[in-house]
Amino acid sequence: MTNENEARAPIAETGYLAAKGFLDDLLSELEAEPTLIHGRLVLVPGPPRPAAWAANIWRDPVRLDVPSIKAGARALRAIQRNWALYSVAHHRRAALIEAELPKVSAKPLQFPSAAPSAPLGSWTLLDPSTILASADCSSPFPNGEARFVEDKEGPPNRAYLKLWEALSLARRWPGPSERCLDLGASPGGWSHVIAKLGAQVIAVDKAPLDPAVEALANVEVRRQSAFALAPDDIGPIDWLFSDVVCYPARLFGLIERWRETGLCRNFICTVKFQGATDLEAQRAFQALPGKLLHLHHNKHELTWICVEGEGA
Repeated sequence: MTNENEARAPIAETGYLAAKGFLDDLLSELEAEPTLIHGRLVLVPGPPRPAAWAANIWRDPVRLDVPSIKAGARALRAIQRNWALYSVAHHRRAALIEAELPKVSAKPLQFPSAAPSAPLGSWTLLDPSTILASADCSSPFPNGEARFVEDKEGPPNRAYLKLWEALSLARRWPGPSERCLDLGASPGGWSHVIAKLGAQVIAVDKAPLDPAVEALANVEVRRQSAFALAPDDIGPIDWLFSDVVCYPARLFGLIERWRETGLCRNFICTVKFQGATDLEAQRAFQALPGKLLHLHHNKHELTWICVEGEGA
């Protein structure tokens, strides 16, 4: 058994923690033979690559030989302070190691608030005496799971949580001086978020908005198709938001039309898949500026975020 002080040997692999329910989509996206599948965690040879279906990417993971619970905690603490456990097996032993580590706040975010910036590593027990750990992970949330103090009275549906998560990751959100377009707005969850931030909202949908959202002073409603709306009809905007239900290729064309005009500075759009995941369409979005990722609050959909300045 290796001494705990000798335990860290780099692995020429990267770990990808699949979003819940989307392990097969992640494996298809990676197009590589895994060296290990541990629950939803997939180890693949080579440096990190974009992986939209990964809730969290473990960069430069190391294996730690840990002959005891205290040795495991000491080995992790020797690397850094903050760790999140991904527990797949040996749950009791993992919990005992976790109890020996410094506490990491699990307090839900109060929106509007930027995602945590403190380094947060991830670890798991591969077997009772082997930890796999990565001090450098892509998500600032434990296992990519963003939690918020929810607003159970204002928004008319729970779709607002996707937008909160995207804006928190982008570390930017609309302000009182900004003009926003919300495409596919009905019933108004996203428009509610934007309006409560003080921005001006043009909410576009053939279907009606919730009356309470439509009544907000800074919400302008247009009862028409998002795809029939010409950018020149709207003019310059600071943000384009879209939660439109449509095929990805159609959304891509809409976004490209707006990008070509230069009339919009920031985009947050949901890419929804109907039936099997369209990998070709997914790659088209990944080729755009910004990032394509599966948010914790997404379903069978991805979110494209392209924001000026500090990105997601």
